[in-house]
Amino acid sequence: MIDDILNKAKQGEKLTNAEYLELLNITDDKKLEELFTIACKIRDDQSKVIKLTSTVHITNKCQIQPRCEYCGFAEETSKKGYYNAFYKSDEEILNAVTSIQEAHIPRVSCSGGYGYKGKQAVNACKIVKENTNLEILVNVGGDLTEESIDKLAKLGANTVCCNLETINQEVFDKRKPGDSLDQRILTCQRISDAGIGLSSGLLLGIGESKEDRINHLRFLERFETLEEIPIMGFNPYEDTPMANEPAFPLIEQLKMVAITRIMYPNIRITMPTPTVGPENVEFSLNAGANNLATVIADNYPHEVKGVGAPEYGNYTEVVNVIEKLGLTPQTN
Repeated sequence: MIDDILNKAKQGEKLTNAEYLELLNITDDKKLEELFTIACKIRDDQSKVIKLTSTVHITNKCQIQPRCEYCGFAEETSKKGYYNAFYKSDEEILNAVTSIQEAHIPRVSCSGGYGYKGKQAVNACKIVKENTNLEILVNVGGDLTEESIDKLAKLGANTVCCNLETINQEVFDKRKPGDSLDQRILTCQRISDAGIGLSSGLLLGIGESKEDRINHLRFLERFETLEEIPIMGFNPYEDTPMANEPAFPLIEQLKMVAITRIMYPNIRITMPTPTVGPENVEFSLNAGANNLATVIADNYPHEVKGVGAPEYGNYTEVVNVIEKLGLTPQTN
């Protein structure tokens, strides 16, 4: 049965949810290798260029209460994360994005805590667009009004991210008790309606089922401007309510990358280097990913803590891995 499903995927035929579930249940090493090979072939037929995305964390002052159970980003959530509160000045943001451009990284993610109705996102986008030629992804979750989304569109924001993380309402409410799934879905729709590229991803291993993950991927089809799907595996952050929960297995994360590539041949699949682990970048690419996020060059002027895990990918090391695999890093 697996052979038939893999052959259908290889031929570009549509798979059912049940067939995707069979792929997620593969345990045989040879079949897994075949799955990853198919996913990479689909990606490479589109392009062998791998996008690199650096980051500017605008603020860790997040107004969500109670906190998301896994979060080590917001102030006073984890000693391994950004424990002390900060809100970067315009000069600090400018210095950061200038350093990213000087390092020839083509794209920056400007992200921050919830509670500003998109004001911090609009300001960061304005700084990036007026002072650099970087592509920009804005990520402040569901904290965007129609007005702020309209301003981002007018500024030329390339992509706006609003991760749903899970569409299982029960799991969402348990892990994100101060947040709203309905609000996040509404924000995704408003981004799409504004004609801005939408990024919306999955956080794996917070209590959802395999069926939930496949249903989540299908759910994203409703957004017309969907262009990017981050695949993020849970990692426990010290001092958080989920500190003692197990990290999501790397192999299961890679399976999700591969089936996402098969379901969405043309989509940008993002692997954040903190959540997959900087040492595992090669495996991410070999499963069909084509964007590596939180890639930080040596000239970066600020301290960086990865979202999802403290570590992040070094630019030079990441580029070396990409080139070793016969792929081409996109540079600015």
